[in-house]
Amino acid sequence: MGTVGAMLKHPADVYPLIKLKMALKQAEKQIPQEPHWSFCYSMLHKVSRSFALVIQQLGTELRNAVCIFYLVLRALDTVEDDTSIAADVKVPILIAFHQHIYNRDWHFACGTKDYKVLMDQFHHVSTAFLELERGYQEAIEDITKRMGAGMAKFILKEVETVDDYDEYCHYVAGLVGLGLSKLFYASGSEDLAPDSLSNSMGLFLQKTNIIRDYLEDINEIPKSRMFWPREIWSKYVNKLEDLKYEENSEKAVQCLNDMVTNALIHAEDCLKYMSELRDDAIFRFCAIPQIMAIGTLALCYNNIQVFRGVVKMRRGLTARVIDRTKTMADVYGSFFDFSCMLKSKVDKNDPNAAKTLKRIEAIQNTCRNSGTLSKRSLYVLKSGPKYNPLVMVILFIVLAIIFSQLSATRHQY
Repeated sequence: MGTVGAMLKHPADVYPLIKLKMALKQAEKQIPQEPHWSFCYSMLHKVSRSFALVIQQLGTELRNAVCIFYLVLRALDTVEDDTSIAADVKVPILIAFHQHIYNRDWHFACGTKDYKVLMDQFHHVSTAFLELERGYQEAIEDITKRMGAGMAKFILKEVETVDDYDEYCHYVAGLVGLGLSKLFYASGSEDLAPDSLSNSMGLFLQKTNIIRDYLEDINEIPKSRMFWPREIWSKYVNKLEDLKYEENSEKAVQCLNDMVTNALIHAEDCLKYMSELRDDAIFRFCAIPQIMAIGTLALCYNNIQVFRGVVKMRRGLTARVIDRTKTMADVYGSFFDFSCMLKSKVDKNDPNAAKTLKRIEAIQNTCRNSGTLSKRSLYVLKSGPKYNPLVMVILFIVLAIIFSQLSATRHQY
């Protein structure tokens, strides 16, 4: 009943949710037949269904390159994340990973669930990688080499300062931004974006994930790996794990707000990067995750639930973002709306309130100055008309019948 209740509360989510479900099913049907490509795209759907959906709109050649780039880095990340691997074993693998992608026989047992399958059958990824154009291969190899070296560095080093935090996020996500920009350029679809903007695209996403995933990461077995910088959290508690205890709730929220404020510094760069993209498919591929990031930050800000459970955008709103993000006007509108939500949550007594408000105002000014806020089709915070619950239930039944008939029809062919 939770999903139905959410739909009744947010009826504007219903149609985008149905479209999203159908798009996911269609994407799964488009998986290539060749064994290695079939494995890669099937694995992509398992480790990130949303990412698998947004790359479907890319042209075939670029889509294949981005798919392999994602899986190579996901495999690299699986090695880094596996806390059961001793450092003296893990570090050499991370450093040499860019060489392993050329070896069809290489694999390494680590990770759990789908990630274990990815690592056990990595030869499929290598086989697909070797079929890419040389320009794509060089870009993927370069980023994998730099990322592996950076990860290895932070296996042996704690995140102490904000500079350390930015450096770590650069290695694990900023380089993804640089790599994607290289792939876009290699495809001939885009000019090569400045490294600083590409880096910010990655950092904005990564910092959002680090903030959102505090509780999952701090409770990781056999041991936690955390990347909140000591320079920030030590202003509020003696130990990072103290943030999850109820008696420290006030300090925990203040620390959280400090972290969100730090992440917001990248938003303007992200807007500039996206505003310079020419290809519609690449634009949507880049824009949707960035809107999800600022939406997640708005939800996390001043929210003690970050330390109690999972905080994320509701599925219906995610579906609306995916469905209606078409132009830069939609991006400016979404950033403006979510920054308004964030601004409404700022407590003037928060130690970082002035800094937070300054960064929010900078984002809003960029959106206003675009002159496009009135041209957008995506209003993430606009309240729609109220619907009678009985009417909505009838609508759900009709839509369910239509959807089941469509599915049955497709199965007949």
